[in-house]
Amino acid sequence: MVKWIAKIALLVVLLVVTTSTSFANSDQENAKQKSDRKKVERVRRVAIHKVLKSADPELIYSEALKYYGREKWRQAGDLFDACMAYYVGDVREDSTAFFSARSKFKNRDYVNATTQLDEFRRKFGRSVFVEDAEAMLAMCHYYLAPDPTRDQTITGEAIIAFSEFIERYPNSKRVEAFKNLIEELTLRLKKKAYLNAYTYYKVQRYKSAVVALRNALKLYPETPYREEILYLIAVSNYRLAHNSIADKQGERYLNVLDSYYSFINEFPESKHRKELERYIKEAKDYLDKNNIEKQK
Repeated sequence: MVKWIAKIALLVVLLVVTTSTSFANSDQENAKQKSDRKKVERVRRVAIHKVLKSADPELIYSEALKYYGREKWRQAGDLFDACMAYYVGDVREDSTAFFSARSKFKNRDYVNATTQLDEFRRKFGRSVFVEDAEAMLAMCHYYLAPDPTRDQTITGEAIIAFSEFIERYPNSKRVEAFKNLIEELTLRLKKKAYLNAYTYYKVQRYKSAVVALRNALKLYPETPYREEILYLIAVSNYRLAHNSIADKQGERYLNVLDSYYSFINEFPESKHRKELERYIKEAKDYLDKNNIEKQK
């Protein structure tokens, strides 16, 4: 028994040593690779610096094209930026500006790419690159658009950019993809409208919730959140009536009836039906007791 325990202990020690050695070797390899990448980057920076220092536009442009062809986007962008001033009014002016902007786009520098692409399409409306520039500009807005919990101004700009592109280039191969992206972004706006309205409900500001929820439906009648919105309108009206002062309770219970029937008319099999039926019973009992329906 003691021998078996000793063997097991020895195996555990060997396993730990082997694992530690493996991790150490892996760390060394990673460190070496990182060091090698830094050396390559330093060599590139020195090479680019020499090219820029030459102040030779032909050399800078040709080197920029080499980096562009190798998909070294940051280096290509820096070089194209440097030679743009040399080609103002030249036949290469539009290509230099376009390649500079595209390099930033491919390097995921969407903020600066947006600025340059917008300037490009305004300045070079007849360039052979203008269609590609406007497509990339729309995609920049798309990539910069935030999730539905944040401000959706850029999302709206992306939808406009895609729509304008489709209108200008109806035969483009990008049209179907851009239509799909418009649908995706519109869904994001629908969710944002729902979340904004839901916030009022969550903090128990039921009067404001009803207004916001109705506005969300008015803005996006085909929203996938339609059932939930109509349900929240009904619940908000009920809670507003239930907690009201006597002078306002009658009118508000009538609103409960209206919102309940609107909901049931569209979603008769909803999981919320039983809950809402409890609220409608209270509303009817109150209205019958106070003979409000007859007055209505």
